[in-house]
Amino acid sequence: MAKVKMKTNRSAKKRFKVTAKGKIKRWKSGGAHYNTKKDPARKRRLRKATYVKENMVEHAKELLKVG
Repeated sequence: MAKVKMKTNRSAKKRFKVTAKGKIKRWKSGGAHYNTKKDPARKRRLRKATYVKENMVEHAKELLKVG
């Protein structure tokens, strides 16, 4: 009988990307709508990606099934 495969969390797969060095990249929230009242500098910051914080890396890796 075949073993059960570990499945990647599909929502996590769409939200995170693993870089070549193994860091987990994420995109900032809050830039999709209601942008007229937001400062242009704030909207510029929201366009840029960032990395998952150290205390959440293990959780994100577990969701992505990364070694």
